[in-house]
Amino acid sequence: MTTELSPDALTGLLDQARRDYQDLAGRGLSLDLTRGKPAPEQLDLSEDLLSLPGGRHTSADGTDVRNYGGLQGLPELREIFAGALQVPAAQLLAAGNSSLELMHDCLVHALLSVLPGAESRWVEQERIAFLCPVPGYDRHFALCERFGIDMIPVPMTAGGPDMDVVERLVAEDPAVKGIWCVPKYSNPDGVCYSDATVARLASMTTAAPDFRIFWDNAYAVHHLTDEPVGIADLLAACAEAGNPDRAFVFGSTSKITAAGAGVAFFGSSPANVQWLLGNNAKRSIGPDKVNQLRHVMFLQDAEGLQAHMERQRALLQPKFEAVARILDAELGGTGLATWTSPKGGYFVTLEVEDGCAKEVVRRAAEAGIVLTPAGATHPHGDDPRDAVIRIAPSYPGLAELEQAIAGLAVCVRLVGYEQRVR
Repeated sequence: MTTELSPDALTGLLDQARRDYQDLAGRGLSLDLTRGKPAPEQLDLSEDLLSLPGGRHTSADGTDVRNYGGLQGLPELREIFAGALQVPAAQLLAAGNSSLELMHDCLVHALLSVLPGAESRWVEQERIAFLCPVPGYDRHFALCERFGIDMIPVPMTAGGPDMDVVERLVAEDPAVKGIWCVPKYSNPDGVCYSDATVARLASMTTAAPDFRIFWDNAYAVHHLTDEPVGIADLLAACAEAGNPDRAFVFGSTSKITAAGAGVAFFGSSPANVQWLLGNNAKRSIGPDKVNQLRHVMFLQDAEGLQAHMERQRALLQPKFEAVARILDAELGGTGLATWTSPKGGYFVTLEVEDGCAKEVVRRAAEAGIVLTPAGATHPHGDDPRDAVIRIAPSYPGLAELEQAIAGLAVCVRLVGYEQRVR
């Protein structure tokens, strides 16, 4: 909502914003809020991983983790994450360190081999399209660009993607083969999908018999409050609705333990699991089972995973609270911006007035505060409103983060008041 101001009051606010910006630019800052990386202190929580597995080299089922094989990953590690990812351990794969890599491979295999339920390989079809809830995750969109997959933006609501739009698009167009979803503490809005949204995704009629939901549950255990949000079990809902092969579930330990040395997971129906295993057998003789055993010994069980994430939360929560406190103090009541207050995940979405996001990001960069490019939250980097800015509070130290958010607020005021004076 735009706050009505007299011309004189508006001119005074703009003059003050210009003085504040001059002061900001003169500080010689060098601050980075671009990516949602764990801070060094978060990585230190998993320092013990580096000394594991020590002298042990056998998994619970007797597998020598130093050797080839074990494409599905260690059973005991899959048991630890089965509950968090809402996938039975027998239908869960533990792979390398990157869930993005698994998403990439699933797209490649769908293009080059026949998915369960498909009539042909995707590469043989004239057009392939994916639904892209916006704002969303830029790396999902980059994968579509990489493979020439058309992207159809779908508006996000407080309970997930606008299902009226989704249901219409998937029912009328057989070229629509999938939808990207970050269902819990979504990137970047922090939205958690409602039970109704999950039920509609599972049961909706699709023109494509091989339609897939790419369910990127990256923040399944990344809570920021005393009241963890739960979401409905998509895989079970799909099976119950008669669409057992519809869901591809992804997750990883990348923001749990060591981001560069984690374990990624894929969960789905038995048919889809066998499809992926069959394709993966052509490209790998097995994942890094030594690292998987290391994670088993470090986390121990589902309760150990939960306790570890509480330690992560203790480091992250003060940063998110600082962002909310500063934005409220500096921009509250101005009508120049709104922002999210997520209950988990890694991001805060700052929404400025239409036509201002790119200029805010540019002014911030000139003052030494680097942000994710405006538009990154939309396909092809094009936010039609030029309004959404993604904030990643995790990596900077608290003092640096406070400086960066206060400086960002200065830029929002400057650009917002300049636009109003025009």
